[in-house]
Amino acid sequence: MAQTFIAILIILLIMFLAAAIRIINEYERAVIFRLGRIIGAKGPGLIILIPVVDRMVRVDLRTITMDVPPQDVITRDNVSIKVNAVIYFRVVDANMAVINVENYLYATSQLAQTTLRSACGEVELDEILSEREKINVNLQEVLDRSTDAWGIKVSHVEVKQIDLPEEMKRAIAKQAEAERERRAKVINAEGEFQAAVKLVEAAKLMEPYPMSLQLRYLQTLNQISAENNSTTLFPIPIDLFKPFMKLAEKS
Repeated sequence: MAQTFIAILIILLIMFLAAAIRIINEYERAVIFRLGRIIGAKGPGLIILIPVVDRMVRVDLRTITMDVPPQDVITRDNVSIKVNAVIYFRVVDANMAVINVENYLYATSQLAQTTLRSACGEVELDEILSEREKINVNLQEVLDRSTDAWGIKVSHVEVKQIDLPEEMKRAIAKQAEAERERRAKVINAEGEFQAAVKLVEAAKLMEPYPMSLQLRYLQTLNQISAENNSTTLFPIPIDLFKPFMKLAEKS
């Protein structure tokens, strides 16, 4: 009988230790409830619970990456788009994450979806496409402020992809093409203007020296004859026309 009693006692002791001993990892905290009342967070390491009396809830303190599914958004300029994002957050207060919200992961996901729709609906499409970093910062500030009561810190929010309607994609492509053509015309006009300025400067430089104009004329003829051998040119000095020009002026 004594041996049987000792064996039963050993079995009960092992069962008690198995129910009482818990090992908490470095990145976890154990929120302990004793008879329904919270007594705080413990860990990491080895903790001992009172069976039946204590209840433990594990909370992961590592940074969580959550993908926000695509949301249908109507921008301020009445363009329908789909936007999805990714948020990075972590639990900084395990007690608040357990007692202030039923499921902090689900609650953060729903809050991120509604905040994404609201933030993108307050701006125009061009601003969403060109100032994405500004929208990311705005989303992060709103989410961090809203989840502060849950003991959650939102560190970063990133808008991943913006899906546009096909007609809007074609309109943006036409706009980009028109912008490239405009820049090409501006660059061409600037080049023509600079060339005209240089020609005026060259003409002023050669004006006191008429022979330089004749030499330039002969050089041009040499270049033309080298490129087009079948063309024959007869240079006529401009001085031959001066008497006729003077008679025209007198008349």
